[in-house]
Formats: sequence, C-alpha cells, structure tokens
Amino acid sequence: MSSKLFRLEATYQNYAWGKIGSQSAVAQYAAHSNPAVKINESEPYAELWMGTHAKGPCRKTDTNELLNDLIKKDPTNMLGEKIIAKFQSKDELPFLFKVLSIEKVLSIQAHPDKALGKILHAQDPKNYPDDNHKPEMAVAVTKFEGFCGFKPLDEIADELKRLPEFTSIVGDDVAQEFINNIKPNAIDDSDDDKSNRKLLQNVFNKVMSASDEVIAIQGDKLIERAHSNPKDFNKEDLPDLLIRLNKQFPQDVGLFCGCLLLNHCRLNPGEAIFLRAKDPHAYISGDIIECMAASDNVVRAGFTPKFKDVKNLVEMLTYNYGTVDDQKMKQESFERSSGAGDSVLYNPPIEEFAVLETTFEKSTGVRHFKAFEGPSIVITTKGNGYISTEGVKLKAEPGFVFFIAPNTEVDLESVNQDFTTYRAFVEA
Repeated sequence: MSSKLFRLEATYQNYAWGKIGSQSAVAQYAAHSNPAVKINESEPYAELWMGTHAKGPCRKTDTNELLNDLIKKDPTNMLGEKIIAKFQSKDELPFLFKVLSIEKVLSIQAHPDKALGKILHAQDPKNYPDDNHKPEMAVAVTKFEGFCGFKPLDEIADELKRLPEFTSIVGDDVAQEFINNIKPNAIDDSDDDKSNRKLLQNVFNKVMSASDEVIAIQGDKLIERAHSNPKDFNKEDLPDLLIRLNKQFPQDVGLFCGCLLLNHCRLNPGEAIFLRAKDPHAYISGDIIECMAASDNVVRAGFTPKFKDVKNLVEMLTYNYGTVDDQKMKQESFERSSGAGDSVLYNPPIEEFAVLETTFEKSTGVRHFKAFEGPSIVITTKGNGYISTEGVKLKAEPGFVFFIAPNTEVDLESVNQDFTTYRAFVEA
C-alpha cells in the first residue's frame, strides 16, 4: 500500500456525556470502519480521535502500526521539513482531529495558552498532562448547541436586574458596580474595555467562589422561577435551557457561570465556531467535527464532577465579551481544488490546523486536490466514494479515516450525492 495515502483506525472514547450506543455517530463510524468493534447499546460513545496524541493514537489499518511510529521512521516524507522545523517534532502531528457525539452537556471549560500551559504542566502534571495550548474549532455536522464566550455586558447587567438569585450569588455591591460602570460600546483595548473586563471578572469570580450550599439554594430558586415565571428572563429560550441542564447537573454552578453568563450558541450543519485559548465554552448537544492543537489541557468551571481549578480559571480568562456572531467562522472558497462537488475552507487564525469540507450535493464525479505542503487526515462522514493518488484507489465510506502525506495530489470520487468528507491539515 502507498506510503502517501493509507487507511487509519481511529480511537474512540466512552466519556459519560456521549450519545448512547448506535445513536452515536462516533459508535457508527468506529463500527463501520472496523467490524471487530461491537457497539454496546448501553454505553456512551463520545469522541473519535484522529491523530498522534498519546491518549488515543491512530493505527495503520492493514499493519496495526502506530501512526507515530510510521512518522518517526520517515519524518521528512510524513510531515515535511517545514512542518518539522516549525513545530519541532519528528513523530507527532501538530493537530488533533475529532468527531464528537454529544448527549449531555460537557463541562464549562477553557484552555491555557502556550505560556500558561507550560506553567500548569510543570506545577500539576496530573491535571495538566502536556505543556501545549489548545485552541479549538467546531463544525456542526447536525444541529448543535453550546456555550461560547461571555454574553454582551448589557445582557448580563439586565439579568442581574431581573434575577434576584443571580444578584444573591454575586452580591449587591459587585452587581451594582457592574451595572453602573460597564461601557457596552467600548473600543477594544481601550481603558473602558479594560475596565469592562475587570468588572466582568469580579462577577465571574463571585459566582465561581460561591459555596456549594449557596449555589444549591439559589439554583433551586432560579429553576423554580424558570418553571413558574419564564417571562422574568430576557431570552425566550433561557428558562428551558436552565431546566434541561439542571436535570443533567442539579444545583450546579454551571446554571450561573454558564446559562447566565455565557452565550447560548446554536449552529446549523456546516456552521462553525472558533474557540480561542482562555475563552470559556461548553458543548450541549449535537454532532460536530472538532479540530484543535494537539493538547488535552482543560481548566473546568461547571457541569462536571471533575477537578475545578477555580483560582487559575478566574485569573487566566481573557474576559472577551460579545455576541455569538463574533465567534462564528466564515466559510472560505478553496482555490486548490477543482472538478465536481464543492470544497469550503474553515481557516482559524492559528498555525496548527485548518479544515476542508468537501460535498457532492450539486454534482457527482471527481474532485481533484493539488498537493498540500503538510500532512492531512481525512474522514468520510456520509455517503460513499473513493480517494485515490498515484495508482492507489481506496474505498471511502462513513467512518473511514485516511492519512495523506505532504506533497501528494489526491482525487475524491463520489458514488452518490451524500458523499461528504472533512480534511484536517497543516501547512507552513
């Protein structure tokens, strides 16, 4: 088989928040790709990992060799000299590609930047297993909802006025200071903007520092208000969101630090968001393609039984604030492909990765891709087709994952109009 293009077997993770059994796209992909995988209909299947991360590395399908080992044997041809020089590794990809199938809310979390990642890993390697940053991008495969970034400040001020439970958590002095002194239209990086961020940090700190007992009492009152007086809330869907997430995590601080402070984001299939380091977020439901820098560092805030590092969390966040639209990514055309079908690029403002979506809804046939400078991983999510290069032609079916070496031209050939692939790649 070609060393330029070959099948991979991905690793799956059974985290508790995943969709159960064959309802999960992760389970469907894993089982279709590898007939030895038998779906347990009572188990959650949360994430499919495609990459070289130590917690879930891929293996070459026909030989069972670790992708890391294959790269280590021939780093120049598997990564490319420019990628090796840029990321200083001869056995790892700089990105981790995933599919997520989300049944229950994930923890509200943020990820450190590179400088903080090194510090946290040195101080606490158990909770921070590597020293990298972890910016993320999520592309909706089905209808998706999540939390992304702090709401506009005037929305938060309005909630503090409307909801006595929120004010009880924050305290009258901090609440009034926030309401009276925010400048919602401040210019980025101005003195007013810096003041806004400090005011927001004070509110967030009060929420995160509240005792479990206080959160439980005020949380119960907030849920009662959501049931009995939904018009007290400033967003029509907020009462239902609170009630739903309280059933998953009763009396949790996430009701306040998530539902009341963070944007409730809804994406349709094909829409994407970019989540910068040090910005809070969480996924609530749906299936997504996710790509990130190769790290597993997480600083958690709410909706989790796991370790919450409140001190580092409060200190590290950027306290950026704004609307959901500020974080949605624009689809870009991709000029290095041609032929049948369509390719759109999701290109976040970081060095480690970009993601290319290719579909054939409008026309079936062959789509050609010029060579990329760096390595790629491709997954088929729907339909049937083929992927080929230099005399090698491989079936591409749902859940099939492929590695493409640098400087390799490939063709995608659709068998039907549903044929859909996502390709994560890195270039210098």
